[in-house]
Order: sequence, then structure tokens, then C-alpha cells
Amino acid sequence: MTKKTIQTTFKRIETKYIISKEQLGSLQAEFQKHLVEDDYPKSTITNIYFDNENFQMVQDTLLRLYGREKLRMRTYDAQPTEDSQVFLELKKKVWEDGTEVGHKYRLTSNAQSVEDFVLHGHADHTIDDLRLEEELDQLRERYGQLLPKMHISYSRISYKGIKDRKVRVTIDKDLIFRPNPTSITEGKYGYPLIDEDHMIMEIKVPGVMPDWLETILVKFGIERHSFSKYGTSYKKYQEIINQGGDRFVRTTV
Repeated sequence: MTKKTIQTTFKRIETKYIISKEQLGSLQAEFQKHLVEDDYPKSTITNIYFDNENFQMVQDTLLRLYGREKLRMRTYDAQPTEDSQVFLELKKKVWEDGTEVGHKYRLTSNAQSVEDFVLHGHADHTIDDLRLEEELDQLRERYGQLLPKMHISYSRISYKGIKDRKVRVTIDKDLIFRPNPTSITEGKYGYPLIDEDHMIMEIKVPGVMPDWLETILVKFGIERHSFSKYGTSYKKYQEIINQGGDRFVRTTV
């Protein structure tokens, strides 16, 4: 896969919605007037989320504590290998003027370098974002040893605004998760994250949502839905444990 040149810092308002396949068709028809395909319109995403041994970071996020941070390694390669381009990303929420704004810090590297940095603090020439390093040091002080704890993968369709290219809409489908093995090279299989007939739509804007987008959401009765992929995966994993085994049927994508 062609290596991506990716923006490294973000500040934007993000809202999520759970939509059905039927709603997706109607939305796409409306989007044609206002959105075009992104530079990478279709992608397969694999995320490895880091946490401490007891999943304390995601538990704090579900309780809306601190900055609701999430630390993950991401690749867009359909079949990830040890040589795949990966991104180390830290997401956090900050209240600004009464609005919850998402911040994301990201650097480009490879899987081995990222794991060496997160697990052992060893930084090579690819680990060159001082702000991200500072944020990660704070997480280590709070949570101690950080480990790869959850594998989440899905397919994504991406759009951007015709007039305002900073307006982005993404559709995620075929979402699956597993707690182990968490290596990006182990293939895409796991438990379904949501019902197979539904998907996650996320709207990302630098400020107020455009009127045309609000109008479309109202027209089809689509309401905002608080949804965390990692948080939901953790809760479903706890259900599996409490049921004493595999409560969900594993899926391969």
C-alpha cells in the first residue's frame, strides 16, 4: 500500500451516529451535493489499543475522568506486515468554551518502534513528536506499564466537504475486536462489535456543524450516539469473561 502523508495534530469536534445499511444509501444520495470522496476513500483499519494490565485507562474513560485518553497504534494496510506504515496516536477530550473538543497527536513509524517506545520508553529516530512524548509520560505516571490490550479492525468509507475540506464524514462497517493476540500481523478475526446490519458514522468538523449537514440528519431522524470502539470492546470482553467463555461467535473479515 502507498505510504500516507498524514496530518499530525488535530483539533476538532467529533460526533458519532449508529446507522443502518438502509439509512446509508439515503445518506449517500444526499451527501453527493455537499461531499466528495476523501483522498483515500476506502480503507481497512487495524487498531491496537494500549492500556495497563487492568484496563484502568479505558475504565477511566468510561467514567469520563481525566481527558478520556486513548492510546493506539493504527495501520491502513489491508494485510499488515512487520514493514507496514503505522501511526501512534493519542486522543483526548478537552472542554473549551462549553464545548467538548477532541485533540489528537500522531506520529508515523513502524510497529516495532512504536511497541518499543510505548512498552519500554525506547525512542528511535521515528519518535519525534515532543508533545506526544510528554502526553505519554503523563499516562505512564498515572497508569504504570502500558501494554497492547485490544485489537480492533474495520472497513472505512471517507468523505470530505466540497466547499470546506475540513468537514469530514467517515462510515465504519464490519467492526470486530479481540483482546488477544493483539499483534497487527495476526490477521483480522474476532468478535462482532455491533450488529452486522449497522455501522458507525462519524462527523468531524473544526467548529459548528454546517446547516446542510444538520438538515440531512434531521430529515432522516439520525440522532447523535455516544459510542467508543475501545470502550464498547472492553465492555463486551467483560461480558465474555462473566459468561465463562465465548459468548460471541468469532468472525473473520
